[in-house]
Amino acid sequence: MRRMTWLRAALLAALLGAGSLPGHADSPPAARILLQTSLTAGLAHHEARQVWESLAIGDDLTLQREPDNPHDANAVRVLWRDRMLGYLPRQDNTDVARLLDRGQTVQARIRTIARYRNHRRKLEIELFAPLTAGPTPPPTIR
Repeated sequence: MRRMTWLRAALLAALLGAGSLPGHADSPPAARILLQTSLTAGLAHHEARQVWESLAIGDDLTLQREPDNPHDANAVRVLWRDRMLGYLPRQDNTDVARLLDRGQTVQARIRTIARYRNHRRKLEIELFAPLTAGPTPPPTIR
């Protein structure tokens, strides 16, 4: 993972602490931090081919840890409507796996959909960390 992405993840961890703000788990995000963009690995080996024509730029994706993966202990699945598309690439998954293991929310969405001349598919995704608004301070009485 590039240094800037690692710095964003470190900043996010510092801002969020051990999780979301108490009492505000259901609050809509006040802002979000772009953690990274990644190409999705393994598209040819999972369900991407079956749902390819239904995918759209901006579609929300689900990231799911797979700690028992025999090939990569930091494996993170990429799902669209409960259909497995592939994985975050090994070189991009370490910090995201740590955040997910800590119970922090990482949002993902489709950034680019393409098909090469040789019919290989390319799916670029963006990963975000939502920031929820803190508690509103009590009104000041003068």
